[in-house]
Amino acid sequence: MSQEVTLAPESTSVLSDRILTMQESQTIAMAKKSRELAAQGVDVINLSFGEPDFQTPQYIKDAAKAALDEGYTFYTPVPGYPELRQAICDKLKRDNNLDYKNENIVVSTGAKQSLANAVLSLVNPGDEVIVFAPYWVSYTEIVKLAEGVVVELVGSIENDFKVTAAELEAAITPRTKLIMYSSPCNPTGSVFSRDDLAAIADVVARHEQVHVLADEIYEYINFVGDHASIAQFADIKDRVITVNGFSKGYAMTGWRVGYIAAHKDIASACEKIQSQITSGTCSIAQRAALAALEGGRASADEMVEAYHRRRDLVLEMAKEIPGLRTPTPSGAFYVFPDVSSFFGKTAPDGQVIENAYDLALFILRDAHVSCVDGRAFGAPNCIRFSTAAADEKLRDAFTRIKKSLATLV
Repeated sequence: MSQEVTLAPESTSVLSDRILTMQESQTIAMAKKSRELAAQGVDVINLSFGEPDFQTPQYIKDAAKAALDEGYTFYTPVPGYPELRQAICDKLKRDNNLDYKNENIVVSTGAKQSLANAVLSLVNPGDEVIVFAPYWVSYTEIVKLAEGVVVELVGSIENDFKVTAAELEAAITPRTKLIMYSSPCNPTGSVFSRDDLAAIADVVARHEQVHVLADEIYEYINFVGDHASIAQFADIKDRVITVNGFSKGYAMTGWRVGYIAAHKDIASACEKIQSQITSGTCSIAQRAALAALEGGRASADEMVEAYHRRRDLVLEMAKEIPGLRTPTPSGAFYVFPDVSSFFGKTAPDGQVIENAYDLALFILRDAHVSCVDGRAFGAPNCIRFSTAAADEKLRDAFTRIKKSLATLV
């Protein structure tokens, strides 16, 4: 009789190098610590997660309920329902003056899958991917998954964390395959203007092997004017993959619907990958997304008014905290202060604050406010606070933070 053999829980020898070298998402990790503390009865204010605190607008919910009654319960086409893809084309023309056809659109289970599809479709082992830093935490891990080489290009705080065209030109090599950035940016809230992108597009145009992956998921949450898409520049349009979705602008995080707009060959490659991993996105979620687009931007604009007010509230309070160097974000719903002035200081319990991670843990432990340190975003001197919370919670949070930071000596 054979004896069943089980692996010890601590053994990792069976796991791939791919998973062993992958980092856990730090935004999710800090949110987990926050929930664990809250489960102990502590009143924690969670400013670590990048999620709107608004409910999905009712007309979108109603469309999902109707979809169930109308029988939308079967597998969907891998790149998405044709009517949703056409609505996305219409949106891109209306909002971004971009001309695309259905064949250029692939709907995915969230914008994160859209990003992964694009990177896996383009990047070969050893290809260099320039990632504008600070960046969203998953960019570098997705590139590593594709066995690409991450080249971090850091924008200075003096330039609102934005990389310049000259800096990009200096970073490009014959092995550069892809550039990744977001605008409005998570975590900084910085926004690339049309002039900024025109200069970057001129650089890309001179390097025919280079593609651009533009993450525009925060497009509607913009406090400084019209959103600019780098795909508007005709000489590089076929080398631009625009990623967007419904989670931020329409408060549809749990619905998991994102999309790309790209040259037909790239879109077909993304469809091919998706067909082998998840196939088509949830039927009900797609019908809800269609309703969101058909309903226009009114609900999104109402939420943006609140985000703008909250940004101003937080900036006013942050300026009253000595040691925080807080640029003014132009979009998204974060503030991203430089906190390096606190490094080397000591907490009342004797802990020395060596870095931003130590400070984020101190703020969680002492002020009971959850935030994310900047290492995960390629900015080790900074901390990200989400402003997607009610005004009273933000006031309470920064009152607590000010009191706690004042105890560091």
